[in-house]
Amino acid sequence: MGGADGTCDEKGGMSMTTQNLLVELFVEELPPKAMKKLGDAFANVLFEKLEEAGLTEEQTKLTSFATPRRLAVHITSIKKQAADFASVQKLMPMKIAFDAAKNPSAALIKKVAGLGKRCELVFAKLNPDATNWPITESGSEKLYSDGVGKDESLWFSSLMPGADVRAGLQTALQSAIDTLPIPKVMSYQLENGCEMPGWSTVSFVRPAHGLVALHGENVVPVQALGLNAGNITKGHRFEAAATPVVIKDADSYAATLLKDGAVLANFEERRAEIVRQLQAAALQAGKLDGTTYQPIEDEALLDEVTALVERPNVLTCAFEKEFLEVPQECLILTMKANQKYFPLLDAKGKLSNKFLVVSNITPADASAVVGGNERVVRPRLADAKFFFDQDRKKTLESRVAGLDKVVYHNKLGSQGERILRVRAIAKAIGQQLGGDALAAQADQAAMLAKSDLVADMVGEFPELQGIMGRYYALNDGLSADVADAIEDHYKPRFAGDTLPRNDVGVVVALADKLETLVGMFGIGNLPTGDKDPFALRRHALGVIRMLVEKNLTLNLQTMVANTAVVFKAVPDFDSKLAGEELPRFIYDRFAGSLREQGFGALEVDAVMSLQPQNLGDVSKRLNAVRAFAALPEAAALAAANKRISNILKKIKDIDAIDAHVSTVLLKEPAEIA
Repeated sequence: MGGADGTCDEKGGMSMTTQNLLVELFVEELPPKAMKKLGDAFANVLFEKLEEAGLTEEQTKLTSFATPRRLAVHITSIKKQAADFASVQKLMPMKIAFDAAKNPSAALIKKVAGLGKRCELVFAKLNPDATNWPITESGSEKLYSDGVGKDESLWFSSLMPGADVRAGLQTALQSAIDTLPIPKVMSYQLENGCEMPGWSTVSFVRPAHGLVALHGENVVPVQALGLNAGNITKGHRFEAAATPVVIKDADSYAATLLKDGAVLANFEERRAEIVRQLQAAALQAGKLDGTTYQPIEDEALLDEVTALVERPNVLTCAFEKEFLEVPQECLILTMKANQKYFPLLDAKGKLSNKFLVVSNITPADASAVVGGNERVVRPRLADAKFFFDQDRKKTLESRVAGLDKVVYHNKLGSQGERILRVRAIAKAIGQQLGGDALAAQADQAAMLAKSDLVADMVGEFPELQGIMGRYYALNDGLSADVADAIEDHYKPRFAGDTLPRNDVGVVVALADKLETLVGMFGIGNLPTGDKDPFALRRHALGVIRMLVEKNLTLNLQTMVANTAVVFKAVPDFDSKLAGEELPRFIYDRFAGSLREQGFGALEVDAVMSLQPQNLGDVSKRLNAVRAFAALPEAAALAAANKRISNILKKIKDIDAIDAHVSTVLLKEPAEIA
C-alpha cells in the first residue's frame, strides 16, 4: 500500500498555514467487539499529541472513522509549523557551576556541551567579571542566575523551534499505536519490500497493510508498522468501484471511500443507516403479513454488527413456524449470539418467524444470501427445540440431586450443599415477612432455583439460567409465584435491573445473595481494588435495593448473624469475620449509592454513622437531616452538640454519670430559666 503523488512541502520560515489532516491505518479485519473503542482511542490520542505539539488551533475538531478494515481520523486546522516556544532549564547550583575563582567547573562545561551548540555559543560569551555576573545572552538564548542566596542556581533559557507537521504527526502516530487498548496483540512479519523482509516482526491488533497521511493535498511522509504513508487505500473487499482508492485530499476521504470504495467509513453514520434499514425492512415485512413488526432492541448487537460490515444491506429471512413452540428467549438468544441476526417481534413483543440479516454485500439478486442465512439458522433452532423437548421429560425436582455433583466453591462445597443453606435462609426470612405460607413457597422455590443448571438447554446457553427454570416449573404444574421466583431470584442482575416481581422471588433472591455474601466473607474472599470475581459488590447493592425499595422490616445485623449460622458445618468459615466485615461493606456500598443519587456527603455520613439496622428507614432519616440543616438554628445546635460530644469523649466511666439535670448546681438566672 504505500506510494504517493506528492510530498509535504519543505518548511519555510515561520509559516503558520493550517490545513486539514487525514490519517488512515488500513488493516485486516478488526475484532468487532473492540473496533469502536479502538477507533475512538486512535483518534483521541492522535489529537491529544498534536495538541501537545502545538499544531492545533482553538477551533480544531476531529472526526473518527472505523470500519472492519480501517482506523482513521480527520482533524481540522492543523498547522504546518508550530510556533516557537520558550524553554527554561535549571543547569545546577551556582556553588557547583563555578569554583572559588569564579571559573566554570568541569561539571558545568560538561553540562553545557550536552545541551548543544546553542548553549555553547552563549557560554563562550560568559563574563565572570561583569557586574551583573553571571548573565550573558546571544539573541533569544540566555545564561543567568536566579540570585537567591545559598540556593542560587544557574539557568539556561532559549527559544526552541516548534515542531513541523511531519515530526509532530510521527510522534503522535507512534503514541496512538503504542497506547491502543488492544484486547489481544498479534505478531506478524513485515511484507516483502520492507526493510529486512521476512525478519522484522511487528505486533499489532491485526496485520497492517496501508498508511494514509494527508495534510491538505500533501502527503506527510511518516512511517508506522513498517509502512510508508501515501495517499492510496482500498475500499470494500468485493464491491469497490476502483482498486486502489486514491484519496485526493484530507477533506475528500469519506466521500471518495463511499463513491470509489463502496465503504461508509463513519461508524455512527453506518450504525444509523443500519437502524434505518432495519425499521424499513420490519415495516415492509409487516405490510406483507398484515401485522406490525419491530426489530429487537439490542445496543450491543447493533454496535457489533456495525463493526462487521462496511456497506450494510438489510435482508428479511424466515424460519419454520414449528420452532416457535420453543420459548422465545432460546430462539432470540441463539439468533443474536451465534448468528448476529435481528429477530422480529410483533406488537405484543412476541417472537415471529421472521428475522433480519445485515449483509456486507448488495447483490442484484439477494435470494442466495437469504437462502444461505435461513439454511444456517435452521440447525441452531433445531438444537434448541431438541434440548427443550428433552429437558421437559424430567421434572425440576428430579434434577435437584444432580446439583451435588456441581462444584460451587472448593471451601463451600457443591451447589447441592449451597441449596440447603439457601433454603434455610429463605424459610427464615419468609416466616418473618409472611408466615407459614410464604415460608413454604420460598422453601420450594429455593430448592428448585438452581435445578435448571443441569438441564441441557442451560448447558448450551448459560445465559438462560433461571429463565428456563421458570418454563420447566410451569411445565411441572407448579404455581406461577414459585415459577416466577425461580427466574427472578437472580435479580437485580445489574444496576437499573428490575426487582423480583413477587414476594416469593424477593425472599429467595435475598436468601441467595446473603448466602453468597456471608459465605464469601466468612472464608476471607473479600473484594480488593477492582477485583471482585464473585460480584459481591453487585450482590450487596441487590440486597440494599430490595430492603429499601420493598421497604422490608428486616434487621441487617440479625440477617447476617442468622445467615452465618447455616455455615456452621463449613470448616474454614469464620462467623466473626463475616459478622463484622459484611455489614461494614454493605454500609459502604449503600453510602456510595446514596451519594450517587444526589445526597450530600455530610448528610449521608450523619445517617450512616449510626449504622441503621432497618435500611428502609434511611431515606426518611436523610430527609429529616436535610430538613434540620435548613433551619436557622441548625448551625448553633450542631456546634453545641459537637462540644458536648467532645467533652463526653474525655470521661472514662460514662455509664456511671447521672444523665439528669441537677438543679442544685444551677446558679445564674439564665441557667435556671
